[in-house]
Amino acid sequence: MNVLASKIFPSRSNVASEQQQSKREKATIDDAKNSSKNKNLDRSVDEGPRDPRPRPRLTAMAMAAAMGVASPYHAAHAAASTSCDSLRLLVAEGRPRRPRGVASSSSSSSSAGRRRRPLVFSPRAVSDSKSSQTCLDPDASTSVLGIILGGGAGTRLYPLTKKRAKPAVPLGANYRLIDIPVSNCLNSNISKIYVLTQFNSASLNRHLSRAYGNNIGGYKNEGFVEVLAAQQSPDNPNWFQGTADAVRQYLWLFEEHNVMEFLILAGDHLYRMDYEKFIQAHRETDSDITVAALPMDEKRATAFGLMKIDEEGRIVEFAEKPKGEQLKAMMVDTTILGLDDVRAKEMPYIASMGIYVISKNVMLQLLREQFPGANDFGSEVIPGATNIGMRVQAYLYDGYWEDIGTIEAFYNANLGITKKPVPDFSFYDRSAPIYTQPRHLPPSKVLDADVTDSVIGEGCVIKNCKIHHSVVGLRSCISEGAIIEDSLLMGADYYETEADKKLLGEKGGIPIGIGKNCHIRRAIIDKNARIGDNVKIINVDNVQEAARETDGYFIKSGIVTVIKDALLPSGTVI
Repeated sequence: MNVLASKIFPSRSNVASEQQQSKREKATIDDAKNSSKNKNLDRSVDEGPRDPRPRPRLTAMAMAAAMGVASPYHAAHAAASTSCDSLRLLVAEGRPRRPRGVASSSSSSSSAGRRRRPLVFSPRAVSDSKSSQTCLDPDASTSVLGIILGGGAGTRLYPLTKKRAKPAVPLGANYRLIDIPVSNCLNSNISKIYVLTQFNSASLNRHLSRAYGNNIGGYKNEGFVEVLAAQQSPDNPNWFQGTADAVRQYLWLFEEHNVMEFLILAGDHLYRMDYEKFIQAHRETDSDITVAALPMDEKRATAFGLMKIDEEGRIVEFAEKPKGEQLKAMMVDTTILGLDDVRAKEMPYIASMGIYVISKNVMLQLLREQFPGANDFGSEVIPGATNIGMRVQAYLYDGYWEDIGTIEAFYNANLGITKKPVPDFSFYDRSAPIYTQPRHLPPSKVLDADVTDSVIGEGCVIKNCKIHHSVVGLRSCISEGAIIEDSLLMGADYYETEADKKLLGEKGGIPIGIGKNCHIRRAIIDKNARIGDNVKIINVDNVQEAARETDGYFIKSGIVTVIKDALLPSGTVI
C-alpha cells in the first residue's frame, strides 16, 4: 500500500509499520520480476502440486486482510494504486484459507484480527468497482455446478400438474417455469446445469431437449443442461424422498465435476437474479453455505422457512414454516437488511428462498457423513449445519420473487406481467433475457378485436372479441363475440387444420379454442381445451373450492381452472 493510501485509510494496530510494509511491497515486486520466466504467478508462490481450484481471486476481503486496511471498501479504493499481480501475491502469501467444512472459531486470533463484511448488505459497492472487477478470476462462474430441483408431485398446483411436472407448467404466454432458473444460470455464466425430476417428467424433458439441447456449449464447450430422473438401483431402491435426498442419490455424478461449489435452485420460482454476485459473496465471507434470503410479511411468513441472523449476516436460528408463538419468536428488526422503518414494520421476518451455494466438500460431508438420513435441505440439512458450527451465511435478495406453489400464486404471478406502468416481473430485460424453446410460429393475428392491458403469445388468432387484463398463450384461437377478463389462457400444443374443423363440425364436435360469445372471467384455461359457444366461466355462485374433474374443471381460491384437453359443451355455465 503506498504512502498516500496509508494516510487516507489508517492501518490496524496489529499490522507492521509503514516502513515494514514498504519493504514487503518492494520484496514482492522483486519476486515478481525474478519469476518472469513463469507466466503463471500463482505457481511461483506455491511450489507444490497445482491446486485444481481457480487461482486465488483478489476479492475485497482478501485485499483488506493483505493490505491491512480497515474494511473491504477501503481496499476497493486502495487497490487502484497497487498492481493486481502484487496484490495477488500478498493474498497468496498472507491469507491462509480455512478448510471447507471446518467450523470457524470466534475466539481465534485470525478472526479476532479482522471482521467479516456482513452479507446482509449489497456487495455492489465492492463487486461493481472497477478496481475489484479488474482482478476477478475470469473462471469464477465456471467452477460452479448448477442443480435445479424439479419438485414433488405438485399437488397444490393440481390440475395444472395432472400431466406435467411443476417446472413444465406454462408461464407468461411463451415460456415454462423451468426457463427461469436455467436462464438465470446462463445469464450468470453458469453453463453446467442438471435438472432433477421425478413426477410427470415427459413434457419437461421434451422442452429442455428442444430449448437447450444444442446447448450453448458454455465455457470451453463444457456447458450442458441435462435432465436426471429419479431411478432405483441395487444400492438405493427408493425414489427421491426430498430435496436433499435427490441430490444425495446423484452425488456420485456431481462429485466428478471439477468445481468449487454447488448452486442449489428450485424449479418453480419466478425471479431474476445474478448468481455471480451470490457466489462471490459466498467466497468473500469464506462461508460453508450461503442462503439467499428476503424480507417477508406476516401473512406469507408461515409458508416459508424463517431465520434469524447476527450483525455479520451469519444465520443463528432456523424455523421451518412456524405458526403461532413460534412465528412471533422469529420476528426480527429487518432494518439490519437495509430496509427503511416503514418497510421493516411491514416485513418483520427473514425468509429463506430455498436457494443455496454450498461448497463442494461441505456438501459431500453433510449428505454422506453428518446427515446421511436427512431428506430436506431447508428443514434438516441447513439447520443441522448451523448447529454443528459450520459458517452458514445469509445473502439478501430484495427484488421480485414468487414461489409458484399454489393455483392462486400462479394466477397472480402471470397476471402480474400485465401490470402497468411497470410489471411485477418483466420478460423485456435485454441485459438478462429469459430463454425458451424456439417454435418458429407466425405472428399473432388480431382481427377487429379490443385488447387492453394484456400479453398475447405467438401464433394466436383473435377475432372480433374483447380481451382485458389477461395473458393469452401460444396458438390460442378466440372466436367472435368472446369476452376474456382477468384470465390466463395457455393456448394449444398444435393447430387444427380447416379439414379437421370441418370434420368436427359435421360430427357435432368442438374445435380447440374459445367458441363464439363466451364470457370468461378470473379463470385459467389449460392447453388444448375445447370451449363451445355461449359458455360462461364466471364463477356465478362465488364458490371458493370445488373439484369437478369429470366435468373438466376445478375451483381453487375462487379461481376456475379448466383441465388440459377438457371439453365444455356449448351453453355451459360455471
